[in-house]
Amino acid sequence: MRMTYTSDLWWKNAVVYCLDVETFKDGDGDGIGDFRGLTQEIDYLAGLGVTCLWLMPFYPTANQDDGYDVTDFYSIDPRLGTLGDFVEFMRTAHDRGLRVIADLVVNHTSDRHPWFLAACEGKDAPMRDWYVWKDEPEPDPQQVVFPDQEDSVWEYDEHSGQYYLHSFYKHQPDLNMGNPEVRDEISRILGFWMELGLSGFRVDAVPFLIENVSPELGDPHEFLEGLRAFMTRRNGGSVLLGEVNLPYKELTAYFGDGLGDQLTLCFDFTAMQRAWLSLARQEAAPLAAALRDRPKEPKDAQWAMFLRNHDELTLDQLGEGERNEVFQAFGPEENMQIYGRGLRRRMPGMFDGDPRRMKLAYSLMFSLPGTPVIFYGEEIGLSENLDVEGRMAVRTPMQWSEEGGFSPAEPVRPMPGGRFGPEHVNVADQKRDPGSLLRWFQLLIERYRECPELAWGDHAVLDAGHPSVHAHRADAGGATVVAVHNLCDQAAQAELALDDLAGCLLTDLLVDGTVEVPAAGSVRLPLDPYETRWLRVSSRTKPVEDASVKSR
Repeated sequence: MRMTYTSDLWWKNAVVYCLDVETFKDGDGDGIGDFRGLTQEIDYLAGLGVTCLWLMPFYPTANQDDGYDVTDFYSIDPRLGTLGDFVEFMRTAHDRGLRVIADLVVNHTSDRHPWFLAACEGKDAPMRDWYVWKDEPEPDPQQVVFPDQEDSVWEYDEHSGQYYLHSFYKHQPDLNMGNPEVRDEISRILGFWMELGLSGFRVDAVPFLIENVSPELGDPHEFLEGLRAFMTRRNGGSVLLGEVNLPYKELTAYFGDGLGDQLTLCFDFTAMQRAWLSLARQEAAPLAAALRDRPKEPKDAQWAMFLRNHDELTLDQLGEGERNEVFQAFGPEENMQIYGRGLRRRMPGMFDGDPRRMKLAYSLMFSLPGTPVIFYGEEIGLSENLDVEGRMAVRTPMQWSEEGGFSPAEPVRPMPGGRFGPEHVNVADQKRDPGSLLRWFQLLIERYRECPELAWGDHAVLDAGHPSVHAHRADAGGATVVAVHNLCDQAAQAELALDDLAGCLLTDLLVDGTVEVPAAGSVRLPLDPYETRWLRVSSRTKPVEDASVKSR
């Protein structure tokens, strides 16, 4: 495969870092994170090696759903700063070479948004058709996304005498994407923030965004095509990163049915969930099967790889028995689970603080085909706080020092305690420790960025000769990386058939070591518990009869 590197395809090998301004760093001492605090830490993020920041909602909000209930799409939540603070943050980020994308939450608004208040004035109100209304909707409990909070997706508005649709909470009425006026307004929202420097948007809950478009108004996916086309006209390198939690056969339509003219990147929820099943079983087969089944993305699109995000760690694509296996391995207590389908935990707690397992998991994620996406604090082992309700358990304040370092005031949310508290887990200490998780992240990001074949290449799952070892290779432009991960707590030996690499010298990118591929093309790799190897073809030598690790 010939690789063509152009700046408008920056997202192909980006490293995306998701953060909540409210919980990242307080710059004015009121206990709430803000854009001034975030701007102060831009150099930290640039030094980590990330290339793109994804901002969770920062718009004015009724604050009933952590910012996802927007009351004004054209401004900044005053708790987080001003538009001036935002522009200064953008200038600083761009100065350090960082791109920025933001959450686009336009499948609904807050019920306090002026649009909805105007729509509720009556059935003949000018903005009535900006939302979805029915006189007597049919009940459908299967549509309820948050069964612990809602029992229907319809809510009665007494003033106007009809029910309005809310795919999520009753205080978040759905916008009517079948209305051309709504579509035009969304384009204006995108254009406004792009003029202030954004390079794109992460689109929230994409299937819900287009599901209420009536077929007589055309293909619902035309809305996504229109958004992508609008953004490309404004900025050829802009992106739409889509949250589409669907099986592969249904998901590919959101790329654009082979054309790549809708979403630029889609999160791979299937591989993510199968990866957790593999980690729970300590067997490579579930993840390997998902990667073999995964369709090739269009040329102008990409998969986004992640192990968890800002919500619950959803396991809804697993069977009930499989889901229970993951629950038992990583969240056996009822308080650790949520909605019956996911976990409200971060990785340190799930792995009982074992640094070997955390380093293995992140090495696996960075080596898998796609653009890696990480959630703030993962690089230091930030844990959850199960004393906080619901999904907020994983959105804890960033821990900068032994004292916390997030704010001189009481933080907006409590930090974890015990062995995961800031006195044990923080940025300052890990910067001074060459063996820390933070330094491991920096190494992984550096190596990932040095190996474009991981992002741009053709990928193949390899038979590793051991059920607990996951192995795959990436090839592009004459370059090859072979990644090998031992998922279990016992030593294992992998045996890889690399016939086409016979005579090559493989250099380990994560530790000192080389492997010579013998004439027979079979390489044996002894692996310690949870050990990971990234091997890159560095030169060709005279074939040898047998080979394993030459130096470690």
